[in-house]
Order: sequence, then C-alpha cells, then structure tokens
Amino acid sequence: MDVVLLVKAAIMGIVEGLTEFLPVSSTGHLILAGSLLGFDDEKAKVFDIAIQTGAILAVILVYWQKIRSTIAALPHQRDAQRFALNVLVAFIPAVVLGLALGKIIKDHLFTPGVVASTFILGGFVILWAERREQGHVHVEEVDQMRWPDALKLGLIQCLALVPGTSRSGATIIGGMLLGLSRRAATDFSFYLAIPTLIGAGAYSLYKERASLGAGDVPMFVVGLVFSFVSAWLCVRWLLRYISSHSFTPFAWYRIAFGIIVLATSAAGWVHWQE
Repeated sequence: MDVVLLVKAAIMGIVEGLTEFLPVSSTGHLILAGSLLGFDDEKAKVFDIAIQTGAILAVILVYWQKIRSTIAALPHQRDAQRFALNVLVAFIPAVVLGLALGKIIKDHLFTPGVVASTFILGGFVILWAERREQGHVHVEEVDQMRWPDALKLGLIQCLALVPGTSRSGATIIGGMLLGLSRRAATDFSFYLAIPTLIGAGAYSLYKERASLGAGDVPMFVVGLVFSFVSAWLCVRWLLRYISSHSFTPFAWYRIAFGIIVLATSAAGWVHWQE
C-alpha cells in the first residue's frame, strides 16, 4: 500500500469537500492542488470527479429529514411532487449540455487563462449581486419554487461547465438575482447538486472503468471519506454563515485565487493539460 498516495488522496478529498459547495469552484482548487502534489495524471482526473460522491453524501446527511419526508410523500402530496419535479427540471439542462459539450470543454477550456478569468469574473459578479439594490424576493423557501424558476436555475448551473465558474456559486447567486431568498437559493443549490454530481461521478467511472483496478480502491475510499467529512463540516458551517453574512468575502477570495492561478502557471508550478 502506497502511504504517500493515500496522503495525497486524503488532501485532495479535503480540498474537494471544502470547496464543492462554496462559491469558489472546486475544479480550480483541485487542479492547483493536484499539480502541486504531483497527483494529476488521467487516473487522478477520474478520482477528482468520483470523490464528489463523498461530498454529496454529506449533503444527503445534512438534508436527510427533508429528503426522506419528500420521498415518503411523493405518492400523495402535491408539494412533494412539485419539489421533486423542480429538481428534475433543473437537472436536465446539465445532462444535455454536459453530454453535448463535455469533450469540447475538456479539450479547449481547461487552461490557466480561462480558469483565472472565470474566477476573477465570478468574483466581480458576486460583488455586483451583493451590492445591487435587492429586488422583490418572491421565493422565501424552496417549497415555494415553480418549475420556471427551476428551469432558469438549471440553465444557470450549466455555466459551471466552464472550469473555474463554480456550480454552487452560479446557482446560489443566480437564484438570488432571480428573486430567491439567500437561504432558498442555497438550499436548492444543495438539492440540485445531488443528482448532478452523483451523475457526473458515475458517468466518469463508467467511461474510465477499463483503466481502474482493485488496487485503486484504497485511494478512492480515502478520498471519499475525507471528502465526506470535510463537506459535512463545510455545509453545516455555510448554512449558519448565510443567516447573517453576505458572499462578499468569497468574491474577494475568487479574485485573489484567479491571480494565484495565473502566477503559478507563469512560474511553471502548475501543469495544465494541452
């Protein structure tokens, strides 16, 4: 058993868990961390996507009561049916565009210039969203959402196909701009992450199944465990944070991190795929 490899897997799991649900983009952080650790071959790229499942299990645990009650009420309760439909409607655009554009994006957009630009631009978007005069909030709770709201958020989530954008950042800030409360936008972002990230992880493992073997199991298990624990802590912290704080600190962090991406790339510390 390669202890050094397991330590790297643990670090990558922590990075994934801490960044997946904050509006800072886990992709950029995983690329940077993986390059600095020398953990950036093709198998590592599959690992980065697969360990998202650990982070999603943390969301399921935090929201288990709502998920369980919704499943139990689906056959007979209209609110539960509407909620499930909203998640499905929002999920579909990512499936369609992800399958259609995934290879093009992977081949052409995973560059330091693109990642840094989306980090910095996303930071300024958050600053603008937080400082603009807030319009009428017409959705205070997730259960008040209608399918047009869900479809709009599903389309906005697709912006995260561009590396560095941040899936959670796009859906949370996009939801707020569309009239959802900060809590409703954050909650729906978490619910939408469940099918989106599980689907992405399963699809990636299926495509690369021939290159994986039994010897890779310990590495994936360690990554999943550390991703789960760190994501659980992060999600619980974020739900407390948004009750009395804005996302402005994350905006400045994104801008600073974008500059770091450019600097480390120019210095040759981070190796990007061609």
